[in-house]
Amino acid sequence: MFAYAFKDSTVALEPIQRINPGKRLSDAVVHDSTIYLAGKVATDPSVDIKAQARDILAQIDHLLVRLGSSKNRLLSVTIYLADMTDFAAMNEVWDAWVPQSALPARATVQAKLAKPEYRIEIQAIAAR
Repeated sequence: MFAYAFKDSTVALEPIQRINPGKRLSDAVVHDSTIYLAGKVATDPSVDIKAQARDILAQIDHLLVRLGSSKNRLLSVTIYLADMTDFAAMNEVWDAWVPQSALPARATVQAKLAKPEYRIEIQAIAAR
């Protein structure tokens, strides 16, 4: 823990843990008991929306467990779809994966993704 002194008090700053930092981003950032995951895309973007979604959700599972959490501790998820016609198919995969007793806040939006073969990207925030 770090401390920063103000004129009348000292404020303790929690350390920030950056997981797999790269040139532009980290796979995840942990602060206090909150885990912020970077947007995840499929490892094989040539597959259909359902396979891409399953792959991304497996990546999220793996990373959360590695950081001492799980999908049961998700707080918020943002899903970016290249085409909203994939919404129903994506929801089939989501509904099979997410625990109904631990539904996070969620938004799904249409977005132009980094590469045209990516059909979906998912970003998440979880508690530890």
